[in-house]
Amino acid sequence: MAISDENKKFLEDLLQYYIDQADSYSQFASEYGDFSKSKREIAFGVIVGTIYSTFLQTYSNQQLEVKLDDIQEFHDFIRDNIDKITSALDGKNNL
Repeated sequence: MAISDENKKFLEDLLQYYIDQADSYSQFASEYGDFSKSKREIAFGVIVGTIYSTFLQTYSNQQLEVKLDDIQEFHDFIRDNIDKITSALDGKNNL
């Protein structure tokens, strides 16, 4: 099973939300500076982790089983959008 078009659209909208809110996640990451020297990496991890958690919850809400190919497609989606996320975190949010 592949990620449905409806769920892909949801992921795209969710990603855009986090890109739009990148400044607040950078501020959030500042609170954890003792764990990493890179505020950007912390914020990136929080964004990707939150999107992943929501992805899994969406499947659960739809009573769908998350299969390995769904998870791989999710990772491909994130990899395809890394530049958008990192640009937003770098303050280049004019995509």
